[in-house]
Amino acid sequence: MKKIISILFSILAAVIAATATTPRVQLLICQPGSEIYELEGHAGLRIEHPLYGDFVVNWGVFDFDSPGFVWRFVKGETDYLAAAYPTPLFVESYARQGRPVNYLTLNLDSVQTERLITLVAENLRPENRVYRYNYVLDNCATRPLDIIEKAVGGDITLCTTGTDNPDCTTFRNIMRRYHRNYPWYQFGIDIALGSGIDRPLSPFEPRFAPALALGMTEGAKLPSGEPLVAESGYLFGNDSTPSASAPPTPWALTPLFWGWVIFATASCVSVLQLRGSRLWGRVFDTAYFCVTGLCGLVLTFLIFISVHEATSPNWLYLWLNPLCFIGAAAVWLKRGKVLEISYQSVNFALLIILAVIFLSGVQSPNPAFWPLIAASALRAITNILTRCSKSNR
Repeated sequence: MKKIISILFSILAAVIAATATTPRVQLLICQPGSEIYELEGHAGLRIEHPLYGDFVVNWGVFDFDSPGFVWRFVKGETDYLAAAYPTPLFVESYARQGRPVNYLTLNLDSVQTERLITLVAENLRPENRVYRYNYVLDNCATRPLDIIEKAVGGDITLCTTGTDNPDCTTFRNIMRRYHRNYPWYQFGIDIALGSGIDRPLSPFEPRFAPALALGMTEGAKLPSGEPLVAESGYLFGNDSTPSASAPPTPWALTPLFWGWVIFATASCVSVLQLRGSRLWGRVFDTAYFCVTGLCGLVLTFLIFISVHEATSPNWLYLWLNPLCFIGAAAVWLKRGKVLEISYQSVNFALLIILAVIFLSGVQSPNPAFWPLIAASALRAITNILTRCSKSNR
């Protein structure tokens, strides 16, 4: 079946190349896939030219073999590059995954088309093809639209129909819209990325998600007021093609469920501790505060060392920070009363401040954060009461 698809696309490309007399430009939007880096879809710019052939420019390529790739990627130095592929190869890779590929033929005159081709050729030069990828501001969807704007000599008015709803008011909300079947992935994003992705978006900023860029571009207007898109359709698939993304995650496997499990456990050990049995409370605190401390080390790296977009400011640092290790160790210290009471008092106060920040909308929390923060607050109060009651005896 894969060979048949490949042959069909090759024949199609040959026919188009043979009959094309004038250059044509299309924006291609590939629908979301099942891998985490495919959840918002993908985009490319297709150029059909009687001399240069039929190819797609892809701004979503990275080089694993570049020096220090892994460290630089973790640090946030995400250097991507532009590359050109024959259109059949580009489309076939998505057809194998069952992901529909939409095309939007651009309504450009000959001068604008040639200017766009010149800009693309300049971008593909070895000295220009590498760029610092930014997940929400500069990616595979924003790059082709930026080049189109440069080619037409003015701002394109993107269509906001479909983006004027609560799911599209912030970068984080858009991510949650496309990550809804991947709750642990979104949980990680909500830990790592701070309040920078919770600001209100301008009308054109939702275009960072290729799946949204499709509708925004299809109804867009040129500076002259004419439609940007002359024709639209599918190179592969159609409206009824089944989604390639994963099915919904069972509730019992979501972070929210396990957050409530941890809160219930914290409640049980707190009751036992207040009744005089402190062992299970110590075991719980050691595990819980070690995990939050490790998360704090990760946030320390992301906030103070990495250059990833929107990792700072991150108000979760009030809860997840390296000081949490004090909470894990102090419960075992016979002479650690002052240390534990001091730490847990500060910890409880910071959790209250964090809750106010969440409720005020400065930073949007993952739903699973609430039971986990409540567990931390409950353990703080319980440990303070236990230590104080012992000192009064």
